Amino acid sequence: MAFTTLVSSEELLEHLNDARWVIADCRFSLNDPNYGRKAYLEQHIPGAMYVDLEKDLSGPIIPGKTGRHPLPPIDVFAETMSRLGIGVGVQVVAYDESHGAFAARLWWLLKWLGHEMVAVLDGGWKQWIKNDFSVEATERTSENRRFVPLPRPTMVVGAAEVKRVRKDPSWRLLDARNTERYLGLIEPIDPVAGHIPGALSAPYVENLDPEERFKSPEALREQFTSIMGDVPPEQTTVYCGSGVTAAHHALAMAHAGIGLPRLYAGSWSEWITDPSHPVATGSGDAP
Repeated sequence: MAFTTLVSSEELLEHLNDARWVIADCRFSLNDPNYGRKAYLEQHIPGAMYVDLEKDLSGPIIPGKTGRHPLPPIDVFAETMSRLGIGVGVQVVAYDESHGAFAARLWWLLKWLGHEMVAVLDGGWKQWIKNDFSVEATERTSENRRFVPLPRPTMVVGAAEVKRVRKDPSWRLLDARNTERYLGLIEPIDPVAGHIPGALSAPYVENLDPEERFKSPEALREQFTSIMGDVPPEQTTVYCGSGVTAAHHALAMAHAGIGLPRLYAGSWSEWITDPSHPVATGSGDAP
């Protein structure tokens, strides 16, 4: 059985010694980029390999042009996946301790490049520890496999496309950041506060239940239908601060059986590099 959206801790436990499974520890902190690797070296799920958001799942930042976490060059990413032992017929499971936000980045990247057998650990590291399942501190590596990227370019949009559709009623633009950042009340990371005019606030944490696991497919379908209305997923674009947590919406929508939205990969941190781009604050919109 292939897992393509979520996998439970119990299901992962059954496959810890499966040579065709790759476990990726994606723990990370935007406030302390070294945190994730330190946490991994202290303890992790047995067999897991560490995958760094900025070193492995992002490309080089070009000041004044890109956002904070550009998509990695496809050839470089393919080399990284090959090193991790990801290839045809390999089941990938990604986890973190941040609501699945960083794990969803790896999930999305693999989907974008044609690898379907990838899932996020529902409840992540916290659920694994809560279940009192085994951990280890041994740093793991894998035998190389050949990862062949098969890009799906329709999954990504750029700023020009966002500008074109942001106020078109037949499209939806969803902002995955928390409400305070959307409204421009606070901005702890980027130099400009607010949101893209025409975007609707849809915090990604609302995809989770009180135990920080994903809501049921039925609940997620109802949630997204209330936001998207009759707009299909292929005419829905998601964004966040830097293109990371917006992938959480893509995962939630896929789990709900809705389909994949498009990702504005540069997101807010790229949008604001161009002073001609309009910015809105509060619940209203700029022109």
